[in-house]
Amino acid sequence: MAALRAEDVYKRHIKSLPAEERAKLIELIGKDLVAQPAEQTLHSVMELHGLGREIWDGIDAQEYVDELRDEWDRPQ
Repeated sequence: MAALRAEDVYKRHIKSLPAEERAKLIELIGKDLVAQPAEQTLHSVMELHGLGREIWDGIDAQEYVDELRDEWDRPQ
């Protein structure tokens, strides 16, 4: 049996319904979608490893920390 396509179902069965019935159908479909848990892809925090590495190219870590500490000591 061939799979049903949404466009075919709409043309054959839904398009001819009165507006009120189509609105009810939309409500039913919406409730059904909300009731079903969304498909979630689980991710690992390790996928972030190395992200943004290029931002730190050419920056000495100790110099950067020293500059931050100097900023903390300056009066505002």
